[in-house]
Amino acid sequence: MFRFLLRRLALTLPTFVALMFVTFVAIRLVPGDPVEVRVGERGISPERLAMFRHELGLDQPVWKQFLDYCGQLLHGDFGTSLATNQKVLTEFAALFPATLELAAAGMLLAVLLGIPAGTIAAARRGSVYDQVLMGLSVTGYSMPIFWWGLLLIMFVAERWGLTPVSGRIDLIQFYFEPVTGFMVIDAWLSGQEGAVKDALHHLVLPAIVLGTIPLAVIARMTRSAMLEVLGEDYVRTARAKGLPPWRVVGLHALRNAMIPVVTIVGLQVGTLMAGAVLTETIFSWPGVGKWLIESISRRDYPALQGGVMLISSIVIGVNLLVDLAYGLLNPRIRHG
Repeated sequence: MFRFLLRRLALTLPTFVALMFVTFVAIRLVPGDPVEVRVGERGISPERLAMFRHELGLDQPVWKQFLDYCGQLLHGDFGTSLATNQKVLTEFAALFPATLELAAAGMLLAVLLGIPAGTIAAARRGSVYDQVLMGLSVTGYSMPIFWWGLLLIMFVAERWGLTPVSGRIDLIQFYFEPVTGFMVIDAWLSGQEGAVKDALHHLVLPAIVLGTIPLAVIARMTRSAMLEVLGEDYVRTARAKGLPPWRVVGLHALRNAMIPVVTIVGLQVGTLMAGAVLTETIFSWPGVGKWLIESISRRDYPALQGGVMLISSIVIGVNLLVDLAYGLLNPRIRHG
């Protein structure tokens, strides 16, 4: 198992370094001068602009800036925001609970609906339900997040008035100091009547938008895994013994089909993090995704670099854990 871990780490580290380099270079291809955005384009002399660039190290060649940034990362320093003058790691830690809460809600929705839907579709292969489900899953996977989000806002929030349009809670009715950063938990800890319900009310639409693509992927993967398991000899034996269909499908088949499903659930973390950027922007959700979009408009290089690297580290770490868990569950993966 230790050798398997070393192999996975050996594959992960080059990915991390390549991602760091691409992020560093791509950010600098965005038009605009971060110093001018920070101090204003007017009312400052070229000498002062040159001095600010020198203080920030932006007058150095890109390769030199990249090596300096790598040295900072090795010391756990993700830089200081040009816009707020705060440590990037501090800002990220303050905003990440909001993103994590949204991602957890989207994944919970995807798992609770995707696994039962895929299981039933496999049990009724070729039926109308199976065909409708697969059609809906392809549609859900293909829908752009920004279009789906705006569509739900237009009808569910604006026309029908069923949910709020933006934010995490109604600040006019409820105000309390954050304890954990997770709005639903903090609303419960506040003890204010109706606060938890209002927080969940604000969470519904963003969670649906963010969870749609993982839901479609999980449903299709569950169906595929179930179809493979339902053709095994032990399943036919269980049916021949006269066991109820729900027990054959739900107990014997589903339990053995869960390994690839659990793997795909872990791999959807990257999809959730990427989708959170658009989802948070559409619903004005104050998380890491919205913060990164604002950092682009401000040309805040340290915030963008640090935010992307921290999110990438989380996604790579989760994928590594999924690989290790899969290796524990399936010895053929470890020794392959």
